[in-house]
Amino acid sequence: MDHADVHLVHRTSNLYRLAYLMALFTVTYNIFEGVVSTVVGVQDETLALFGFGLDSFIESISGVGILVMIRRLESAPSGADSQRTEFEKSALRITGWSFYGLSAMLATSTVVNVVTGRVPESTFWAVVIAAVSIAVMTALVLAKRHVGRALGSKPILADANCTLVCVYMSLVVLVSAGIYELTHFAYADVLGALGILWFSIREGRECFEKAKGHECECESSCS
Repeated sequence: MDHADVHLVHRTSNLYRLAYLMALFTVTYNIFEGVVSTVVGVQDETLALFGFGLDSFIESISGVGILVMIRRLESAPSGADSQRTEFEKSALRITGWSFYGLSAMLATSTVVNVVTGRVPESTFWAVVIAAVSIAVMTALVLAKRHVGRALGSKPILADANCTLVCVYMSLVVLVSAGIYELTHFAYADVLGALGILWFSIREGRECFEKAKGHECECESSCS
């Protein structure tokens, strides 16, 4: 093995290590974000933020599967891209059912809030949490795409695009919470919760499609 080959192997190893560390950070951050969002969501009676927090916990389950995937790709990077392990498939199915459960909970809670006229006490912290999430997740998307392109790995690029969905969900919370904080429009929080519900159904469906080995919107939109 000449010097160029040694350099390539070393660079590839470093890139996979970076991908793994980013995936680990994603899981850790989602757990932390989930705790903060659900606690504040309950305290401030903000349904959109509470749903966003539960989604963060679900994303952390999916993230464990991503960690396993990266280890698999690192050990056999040339031919393992399309072959998920049973552990990864199980993680996807659990994540998919969790997203559907979240969707059902949000749908029920939205109806209850509309019927009872319940509105948040405040959405200030929802704005802060969503803004921080947008900044963190956007940085992760860019970093994951850089590593995925450098490795030529479609699964890592797919993970980056799925992280982008977290940015969209954060934007939903930011907009709905911002509108309520500024105008106290009664249905702003409900509309935000419905936005989280829509993304949850979409994410749940894609988890099951990936578990079956089918290409999903996250993967097909990679470039």
